[in-house]
Amino acid sequence: MTTTFWWIRHGPTHAKTMVGWSDLPADLSDTAQLERLAAYLPDKAPVISSDLIRSRATADAIARGRPRLPDDPRLREIHFGDWELKNFDEIDETHGALSRRFWDEPGHVAAPNGESWYQTEARVSAAIETLRGPANVIIVAHFGVILTQLALALQKAPADILAQRIDNLSLTRITLGPGDTEVGEINHLP
Repeated sequence: MTTTFWWIRHGPTHAKTMVGWSDLPADLSDTAQLERLAAYLPDKAPVISSDLIRSRATADAIARGRPRLPDDPRLREIHFGDWELKNFDEIDETHGALSRRFWDEPGHVAAPNGESWYQTEARVSAAIETLRGPANVIIVAHFGVILTQLALALQKAPADILAQRIDNLSLTRITLGPGDTEVGEINHLP
């Protein structure tokens, strides 16, 4: 059974801090990009998003009559714990060495009371397994979430994928087959 996952990053929040599980709204004023994106996606594919408002609202904006699946909290961004809604300078003051390891050696390193790359990857991958089946599934999620799945698809270590750009309202397409994976567009802005 082969399923193509059309990963969409939610609209921008304009936050200048670490935003993981905080429920900040998305700026969806770029209606031209939303129109192009909606037109580019497969017509009858179901749409699912994380349960955070920035993803939910973006999914609703591009659904355009496509079936809307219930929101899934397993598709949330990385949980930044004590670093949530703090800027890099604030984090550096309290957890300088740890924050450098979080970015330089992603994988098992987590923010205090947060989760690591691999914990996020496992959570998201579990959600993906339940979504396999239809030919196409549209998922509206977050930067880190999309990167975990792209790293798996490309067989790259977290440190090797972290610099990959994933813009707001961009598309990354990953097809999972019974024994193979194919990566299409990455960070595509139709």
